[in-house]
Amino acid sequence: MSGAGRGHPAASRSYPPAPPPSEPVASFPRTDLRRWERGEYTDAFRRLGAHANRGGVWFTVWAPRADAVSVVGDFNGWDPERHPMERIGAGLWRTYVRNVRPGSRYKFSICRWGGRWTKTDPFAFEMEPPSTTGSPSDGLAGVVADLSYEWGDADWMASREGPGTLRQPLAVYEVHLGSWKRHPNGDSLSYREIADPLADHVLSLGFTHVELLPVMEHPFYGSWGYQALGFFAPTFRYGSPADFKYLVDRLHQRGVGVLLDWVPAHFAPDPQGLVSYDGEPLFEYADPLMREHPDWGTFVFDYGRPEVQNFLLSSARWWLEEYHVDGLRVDAVASMLYRDYSRGETFSPNAFGGNENLEAITLLQRLNAEVFAAHPTALTFAEESTAWPGVTRPTDHGGLGFLYKWNMGWMHDTLHYFQEDPVHRSHHHDTFTLPLTYAFTEQFALPLSHDEVVHGKGSLWDKMPGDEWRKAANLRLLYAHMVGHPGKPLLFMGQELGQTTEWSHDGQVDWEALQRPLHAGLAEWVRAVFGLYREHPAFRDDSPEGFEWVDYGDREHSVFPYLRRADGETILVVLNATPVVREAYRVGAPETGPWRVLLNSDDLGYGGSGIGPTGVVNATPTGPHGRPAGLDLTLPPLGALFLSPA
Repeated sequence: MSGAGRGHPAASRSYPPAPPPSEPVASFPRTDLRRWERGEYTDAFRRLGAHANRGGVWFTVWAPRADAVSVVGDFNGWDPERHPMERIGAGLWRTYVRNVRPGSRYKFSICRWGGRWTKTDPFAFEMEPPSTTGSPSDGLAGVVADLSYEWGDADWMASREGPGTLRQPLAVYEVHLGSWKRHPNGDSLSYREIADPLADHVLSLGFTHVELLPVMEHPFYGSWGYQALGFFAPTFRYGSPADFKYLVDRLHQRGVGVLLDWVPAHFAPDPQGLVSYDGEPLFEYADPLMREHPDWGTFVFDYGRPEVQNFLLSSARWWLEEYHVDGLRVDAVASMLYRDYSRGETFSPNAFGGNENLEAITLLQRLNAEVFAAHPTALTFAEESTAWPGVTRPTDHGGLGFLYKWNMGWMHDTLHYFQEDPVHRSHHHDTFTLPLTYAFTEQFALPLSHDEVVHGKGSLWDKMPGDEWRKAANLRLLYAHMVGHPGKPLLFMGQELGQTTEWSHDGQVDWEALQRPLHAGLAEWVRAVFGLYREHPAFRDDSPEGFEWVDYGDREHSVFPYLRRADGETILVVLNATPVVREAYRVGAPETGPWRVLLNSDDLGYGGSGIGPTGVVNATPTGPHGRPAGLDLTLPPLGALFLSPA
């Protein structure tokens, strides 16, 4: 499926030539003013914000109801009388200030009703840290950014396949940069310091991409980036924009793709940010029933406003264009789609009396259309937790147009099954098989994400029943099924080595766990099974023809054999979800003759007990379940086998 085919009809329109995003622009053509008013200016970062030009800086901001606006900064003593801005139309204000250089801090001083307040630049490309002084001239100011950088990832960018094929290997390692690894003094690694160690780790385990929890500037570290204020600025905590470019560049040079969490569902409530920007709700809904998000205490974007669409769509394109990222995972999509999300009966229905947020639907469709039109090789993911139809259906067929949807149902059902004591799993057999009934309704990613290892939920290790050996064996089995099941696997940092404590943003991955044999063995299993995923196209065919149950009904023994197929390749996966060794367990096979054991999760090298077949086993005629052949296998306890015709 091509990227163009996924788009909204608007994606086919042509835009006037524009300079690269880092090139400063002096003029503001009337055509761009009209594009801004109509919600068609999806590369507004080219002119809004602060752009260095000939020894000075052009400043442009949207504040349609302001009586006056001026730019204040460390270059004029934060004096609002020094550099007033001119109203240029479409609610935009603009001025040029001489002798301002990259690194200068600035804000906008806005006047209305005789009052004055300072706001940070919504299009700031770099921001300073928040402050506790309360001074309007200190904290969360924009920084005139030096965006120059010499990229070295041309080979990677030219090789990206994007949505042209959904059968490329895609295995994602989810990372919170601040808590992946720390210095002995407790400081987080910088963008530059983390680049090569992260690449080493990811590549050694067989992952193809990292997904970074939001790097958009956020005042509250404990929000993990999900309460953003600077939608164009990488957070100051780990370095400069150039440093973040280095991180992306270095990962690309090492052969690792980079996905970003992107959060258009809401924004941070900090008063110096987007809230009531020109004295009244501007970026957020004016309707008090829609304005604030009841779960998070944040503000909800007014998705129907053309200028807000410009802002959000420009932000999405900014990260793809200026920072070379390979895709976006859109957070909290369900909260955007439903006007009554977490609001019960107290909500404002749409124009037709329903609970669907029609303007948010349009925005999401436009997002995918604009992204794929400008960047045909980009990847887009939706974290959508309901049964909303057509999340990955192309927009010209009425869908939202995402390339992948997080399969929250698979995550919920699979973890529920694995948390049961094996003695009770026969009573929950259908919980394991249920996700296969809808596995092909969307193009899915299979997340075992950060959300499952915080807020008292414990780590994945902690969720597994039994003693330490059984916990490790259960996790090996879980990861085997994640690779065997249709969908693109995603694993949050720390779970690859069986971290025993839940994630804390103030800590780091428990690297010392690798000194313990069971945890080191688990990491070796992750390396082996994700390596198998990358090597064999049978695991990457997410069409119904690529998966077939051999037997989904052995409730008594909790054994699950199934086939994966693609490109003439067949792989048999056999999972034994109890600690009972199954001797001479006969499994149906599609052909007689020798079958090679590709992997056995119970091998000693993975922390297992060394039970089960190795090498080659022979399939004899007349198998069970109507199969032409059968394999007599010793199934290891809480074990997974992968086999293919020799």
